[in-house]
Amino acid sequence: MAGFDRNIVAQVQQSTDIVDVISEHLSLDKKGREYVGICPFHQDHRPSMYVNPTKQIFKCFACGAGGDAFKFIQLRENLSFPAAVERLAGRAGIKLPEWSPSRRRSGNMGPDAHEDYDGEVADIDPTRLSRINDWVVKYLKWNLNDEQVGASARKYVDSRQISGESVKTWGIGFAPEGWDGLLKAAGKAKIAEHELLAGGFVVARDSGGVYDKFRNRLMFPIADVGGRIVGFGGRTLGDDPAKYMNSPATVLFDKSNCLYGLEAARREIVSSGTAVVVEGYTDVIMAHQFGCCNAVATLGTSFTAGHARCLRRYGKQIVLVFDSDIAGVEAANRALEVCLGERIDMKLGFLPQGQDPCDFLLGSGADAFREVVANAVDVMEFKWQRLVDGFQDSGNLTDRRGLIEEYLRTVARAMQSGRFDPISDGLIGQKLSRITGLSEGETRDYLARVAGRMERNSSFAVKNQQVVSVDFGQGLHAMAKRDVLEVLLNEPGLFGEVAGRIGPDAFGGGVLREIAESVFRLCAGDGSPAVGEILAGVESVEAGSAVVELAEEGEKKGNYRQRLCDALDVIDGCRAAANREQLKSGDLTDENTEALRKIGEMISRTGGDNKRNAGMRNF
Repeated sequence: MAGFDRNIVAQVQQSTDIVDVISEHLSLDKKGREYVGICPFHQDHRPSMYVNPTKQIFKCFACGAGGDAFKFIQLRENLSFPAAVERLAGRAGIKLPEWSPSRRRSGNMGPDAHEDYDGEVADIDPTRLSRINDWVVKYLKWNLNDEQVGASARKYVDSRQISGESVKTWGIGFAPEGWDGLLKAAGKAKIAEHELLAGGFVVARDSGGVYDKFRNRLMFPIADVGGRIVGFGGRTLGDDPAKYMNSPATVLFDKSNCLYGLEAARREIVSSGTAVVVEGYTDVIMAHQFGCCNAVATLGTSFTAGHARCLRRYGKQIVLVFDSDIAGVEAANRALEVCLGERIDMKLGFLPQGQDPCDFLLGSGADAFREVVANAVDVMEFKWQRLVDGFQDSGNLTDRRGLIEEYLRTVARAMQSGRFDPISDGLIGQKLSRITGLSEGETRDYLARVAGRMERNSSFAVKNQQVVSVDFGQGLHAMAKRDVLEVLLNEPGLFGEVAGRIGPDAFGGGVLREIAESVFRLCAGDGSPAVGEILAGVESVEAGSAVVELAEEGEKKGNYRQRLCDALDVIDGCRAAANREQLKSGDLTDENTEALRKIGEMISRTGGDNKRNAGMRNF
């Protein structure tokens, strides 16, 4: 197994509960002895992922993803197996000396005494960038706390009334003026220039060389739902026209699928069923400071389908809180289209014009903010009022037609998402008839045409880039090999009947060979490995999904001993046939000849080559 001793992998696995791990990424509900949730690996609208706490495995019955906690993290965070082991080891507080960078500890993070960082690897990967991000957080914190360097930043923090506790909780730091502060500090910490470029910390000059991207900015580390730092946001403390600046897209960070504060808000969102979405870093920090702990923020981008899918895993409803100015209303209008397309319930809460959530909380308090959330208007109510106001403000026929089309598109999306019953449908027709002068029949026909155009122009299928179905092969020989693995995954005590007759090489190459090697090694060891142990012995996510599928299918079929004997006879028979072909062609080696003699003796003892047996008829 690449990189790690198997005992260490087993220790990490035993220290990890799969329900806790997956709960960090999506909301799970108890269903009998298992848990169910929205699968994050395809565009799931109904809970199709099942998590078994007894077996410590997960399985999606829609897209086929499956495995243990390692495989879930590999799929969810696009990590290699060793990186997933390291990720879960860090979560469990287990040190992995083989993969931890050698470090020189220092009493402070000042310019002349930075924590050392091993920077020898040429190509950056997610785990390595994560370590660099952690180092950058410490560097930025040191700057903020330095008496001279961080004075202006601390003054701004105080002016925003961000508490010292919030500064610590959210890891706020400071990137000082200057073109190479971080660049020099990183050099002393042995972080290579190309790694800083890959992480988005420096920018390349046209004339050659690089310079710091973040300068004179209050810095906000951005964590994923598991608490790993994936990027940074910076608020200028000077006159830079770019008020806010985020990390560029990296192997860890994509602002279209990332929400600031989600790690801190996740549990409250699950508990309350509602996620409150605001616009900025300080809005989130102040909301949590005031006890409104289900608030998250988009990262300088419009609310996206990725944001909606992410929040849908934790809550049943999203409340978007915006300024009531024109820009805020337009942002809300765009966001609701996204939520309807993703089939998630959304409401809109508006603050007094000119106030952001941070200002509103400081001026009016937590109860007033909660009231804004509680009184948020439904999507359709907002769109209807937008239509009515538009009709009142404009007598232009073209403008009015555009407003009607916009409203009907919203209605059509709502119908596709199952929001409307026939009664609601009829009421909408009546309302539209009154404002447009069309009959209800004409209105319904118009709506049908709009819905038809949307259906033709849209696709709700999203190709899954991570979960790949395993091809087990066709024919009797392929089914026999599958049957052997299905039996041993459920009844490893029968391994004695397999040992000596076939080995992992009988399964060819690819995924089946990888699974067979893990099964045979563990069965030969303690004789009764659990499925979880076998999963820890395979590294590819394809093998992980296949192990879960084989174990479940094998359990359904039962009849283990007979099926195993039948499958082994088929494999022996196929091997004998292959050797006979070699004999005919004159290609038979001494080893082949001996194998053929033994197989012939076995066939004589068992009464011939009988492939029509009860076990194989199960297929």
